[in-house]
Amino acid sequence: MASNKIEALNDAERLQLLIDGVVDYAVYMIGPDGMVASWNSGAKRLKGYEAAEIIGRPYETFFTPEDRARGLPRHGLETAATTGRYETEGWRVRKDGTRFWAHAVIDAINDDGDLIGFAKITRDVTERKEARQQLVASEGKFQRLVEAVVDYAIFQLDPNGVVMTWNAGAQRIKGYSADEIIGRHFSRFYTEEDRQAGVPARALETAAREGRYEAEGLRVRQDGTTFHALVVIDPIRSDNGELLGFAKVTRDVTERVEAQRLIRETQQQLAVSQKMEAVGQLSGGIAHDFNNLLMIVIGNLETVQRLVKSAREPSPNVQRAVGNAMRGAQRAAALTSRLLAFSRRQPLDPKPLDVNKFLAGAADFMQRSLGETIQVEAVGSAGVWQIEADPNQLEAALVNLAINARDAMPGGGKVTIEATNVYADERYCRTNPELLPGQYVLICVSDTGSGMPPDVVSRAFEPFFTTKELGHGTGLGLSQVYGFVRQSGGHVKIYSEVDQGTTVKIYLPRYSRQVDEEEETPADVPGESEQGEVILVVEDDDDLRSYVSDVLRGLGYHVLSCANARAALPLLEQAATRIDLLLTDVVMPGMNGRELGKHAQVIRPALRVLYMTGYSRNAVVHHGRLDEGVDLLQKPITQSMLAARVRDVLDQNGRGS
Repeated sequence: MASNKIEALNDAERLQLLIDGVVDYAVYMIGPDGMVASWNSGAKRLKGYEAAEIIGRPYETFFTPEDRARGLPRHGLETAATTGRYETEGWRVRKDGTRFWAHAVIDAINDDGDLIGFAKITRDVTERKEARQQLVASEGKFQRLVEAVVDYAIFQLDPNGVVMTWNAGAQRIKGYSADEIIGRHFSRFYTEEDRQAGVPARALETAAREGRYEAEGLRVRQDGTTFHALVVIDPIRSDNGELLGFAKVTRDVTERVEAQRLIRETQQQLAVSQKMEAVGQLSGGIAHDFNNLLMIVIGNLETVQRLVKSAREPSPNVQRAVGNAMRGAQRAAALTSRLLAFSRRQPLDPKPLDVNKFLAGAADFMQRSLGETIQVEAVGSAGVWQIEADPNQLEAALVNLAINARDAMPGGGKVTIEATNVYADERYCRTNPELLPGQYVLICVSDTGSGMPPDVVSRAFEPFFTTKELGHGTGLGLSQVYGFVRQSGGHVKIYSEVDQGTTVKIYLPRYSRQVDEEEETPADVPGESEQGEVILVVEDDDDLRSYVSDVLRGLGYHVLSCANARAALPLLEQAATRIDLLLTDVVMPGMNGRELGKHAQVIRPALRVLYMTGYSRNAVVHHGRLDEGVDLLQKPITQSMLAARVRDVLDQNGRGS
């Protein structure tokens, strides 16, 4: 039925019906004079006019006043009449005065060459224009944002890797201005090694193939310096998948990489320090027990020596055997002393030192000790700060280093000792956590010897570690240096390469006060009892307590002895019992010797106390120095040393109660 109705229409009616069915486009005719000649439903919907309201009126009614003033409607018809078609976009006005963005096409209609009018099609593309404007604004905003970013290098590459855009961050990080780099290949940011290995090309290939390339590595700035970079490359493709180029983002992560390196080094240093601390505690404990045994051995050997000498016909074989035994015991005592130094349990007697003066004297001593094939040179510096250190232990440390240097130069060479002022900053201390930031005097001992490989350097301070042949070294020389320096509040490091010699750097804290003049060494004092003084000996080792008591009785003293502090306290509390001196071991189970001494002086304020120790455990030594007012004997103690020290304490401090 509907088909019959359409067939009944003529061509003009069918065409108008078709045009009226188009509702998304305004389709109408314009006469040669610019008047609207027809109107469809799409035009009514788009522009708001009924056909009766607009047919016969000029089509410029739809234009804005600005465009009418510019003659745009007439220009459109003239162009269509001349060329056959005119196409444009612009603002148009509806009946209610509102505006929309129109895409318009005007085609000229000719009949046998005569212009009879125009066909005009208009479409509302406001949404498309707004989307385009938003896109342009977004792109502009993004471009401004990218250009303002200074922490990231953000730029584009063409498909071949040529730089097309450049932001402020790229200029800051890489050093090139936009004019200097746009049009150049991005491979210039890579190191020569990476370029030779084809890294830039592989980076683009990976990004194109997998959709992203991400890596870290060294990159090169314009001035040739390198930095650690985090790089991301993403491909840019068209809607149909065509590769248009690459977006590249680079961040300078040098600080992060450096921080990670410092953390690793700090962890390694902490592991070494913890290992050395654990070994030091073990060594100190062994030294304590060994010193007690050595004191008994050495003391009894001294007795045997006196007996042999007093014999009417002393046997040469016995004398030689006793002498050899005494030398062996003394060597063992030296080893325990080095163990104590490494474990940082030796009592130090620090004094203010003029470093230049001290090193000059030490160099002279070392030159005489090392022989003619070794040249020793001390190099001081003007204005070197003072330090506070135990001069004997510092000299022993330098001698140990010199002996190691001599052994590394069998054919002769040179040892140089230098001193200078340094400041340990927080960065250095982060990688050397046992050291506090501050001012230090740096003493360097360098040699021209064979040097050491890295695996030997890493273990050089470990006790009993040695590369020398059996019987040619104990492996405690550098350990003693390490322990002394650390106990003195300092730091020591070794720098060495095979065939390039070795340098040991000792950092000792600056001492701010003036160096005092050296004190005169007191003359030897007699060791025997003068008034039958009474000495209370407290020692938990039965054999050692018996030995010390016998020695003191042999010197004419009256001796009371106890195995521990608990047994000694009742004697101290008996007012009727005379006691002139308390001679006590420091390390004992229960109440230690230091606690006993303090308690005894509360009971008897005039009582003098002399401590013995083979391992202090910080009872009488703190921060590398002997507590103020404390008299101490370091085990193992010879009979003459014991006699002199007891006599000295009694004479200097008066009698007890």
